Amino acid sequence: MDSRNQSVVVVGAGLGGLSAAISLRAEGFDVRIVEKNDKIGGKLNYLEKEGFGFDLGPSIFTLPQIFRDLFERAGKDMDDYVTLEKVKPHWRNFFEDGTEIDLYEEEDLMKAELGRLTGPPEENWKQFQDFLDYARAQYQMIDEGYFSKGLDTLWEFLRHYNIQLNNGVMDYRNSMSSSIKERLDDPHLRMIFEYFIKYVGSSAHDAPGYMNLMPIIQFDYGLWYVKGGMYNLARGLGKLCQDMEIPIDLNCEVSEITKKGFRKVSGVKLASGEEIKADYVVCNMEVIPAYGKLLRIPEQKLARVSKKFAPACSGLVIHLGTDRQYPQLAHHNFFYSKNQDKHFDTVFKKGELPEDPTIYLVAPTRTDVSKAPKDCDNIKILPHIPPIDPDNPLPESAYMNLKDRVIDKLERMGLTGLREHTIVEDILTPTDLQRMYNSNRGSIYGVVSDWKRNYGFKFPKQSSKFSNLYFTGGSVNPGGGMPMVVLCGQKVADRILKRK
Repeated sequence: MDSRNQSVVVVGAGLGGLSAAISLRAEGFDVRIVEKNDKIGGKLNYLEKEGFGFDLGPSIFTLPQIFRDLFERAGKDMDDYVTLEKVKPHWRNFFEDGTEIDLYEEEDLMKAELGRLTGPPEENWKQFQDFLDYARAQYQMIDEGYFSKGLDTLWEFLRHYNIQLNNGVMDYRNSMSSSIKERLDDPHLRMIFEYFIKYVGSSAHDAPGYMNLMPIIQFDYGLWYVKGGMYNLARGLGKLCQDMEIPIDLNCEVSEITKKGFRKVSGVKLASGEEIKADYVVCNMEVIPAYGKLLRIPEQKLARVSKKFAPACSGLVIHLGTDRQYPQLAHHNFFYSKNQDKHFDTVFKKGELPEDPTIYLVAPTRTDVSKAPKDCDNIKILPHIPPIDPDNPLPESAYMNLKDRVIDKLERMGLTGLREHTIVEDILTPTDLQRMYNSNRGSIYGVVSDWKRNYGFKFPKQSSKFSNLYFTGGSVNPGGGMPMVVLCGQKVADRILKRK
């Protein structure tokens, strides 16, 4: 395709938008990015407060090869822009019965950790290894098609995977949870592997079995931290855009995607009144809000697709700076619910705030001491909660009551005096997330992975309504998480390149 004189406007400078812009610019397109906020990165955001450096969004870096591919498309070396550090252990897991177990990619260390569990150690180790072999088969299959080829619809999926589906290699008939229970006897391991679903903000009861591929992204490819703070990834991509002469207009909100005839868009109109004409529009806003806010499609016309591509969960994001350290914490930690099945059902089926959530907790100073003053701790706490119900939105007090329950749980499970030692606090509710990022009902992870609703699929990259409108980000295949949205941006560029 001759991309000379072909113009693209990218709505939003989240990771998906940046990835698409970089990939298209590398092919010679004239690219311009417009971003409503005062910094790039989207949900990859940060807050500096009284000497504490909080990563407001993603905290885990996985699948570095996907990011390296993006830099290589631009003819650059990622190491010149971003420095990665391995995190060890991957996670520390805390259970109500007092059990603690770390996850390592090193076999000898992981085998020793499994010795902490009840049951025959050799049987636990065999089941663990067998489970990873099963997960590895799922990952390899999904990677060579859905990821690498950018498959976008159920029909593309069926055409590509027909043999694997028919001979049962791909685990699509079972749920994640049921396949875990078939293979692992220990209840602690079951809960750990169920909660890998955190990467996409869904329920292990509803997601298809092949989503058990997720442990492989860290057991085989490592778990990482971006040196100096996760936001340095956004800074690195911003520097790459600068080097490639991609203009980024900040504080520049789009009010409308303008139309050209019945099946095409012509560009965007800004809140300032300025119009930007383009041959292609790539939208990094989530699909449902974009159709409603920017394309002015009535809500009733979006009802069916809104149900199919329902939002993934939101979260209550709590950032605490404490005047003491909690040495029992690793960099990444999980504090499990007494009844994780109930937790999943409460959040995803009933749409209610959980009484006893499973909690993700990050203590980045285990890797980066610059993130807190000396002898202090920087703690991020994230329980998964339902997205906003537009017909019955929760009051602020309900979220604050949940915050109190979460702190009570953490204090009970070993973080003694967490309340009294907190000297800095910042909280984001689903309402804040919706306002800051135009996310659908405050979702963190885009579209829910639910076999019955959508077969685990997200929105296609190309609009079904407008031939030159494309979408990228967590609501688009292959879904949420930093590596997936960066991959999505690259695959959007590939789809545009194939047009001619």
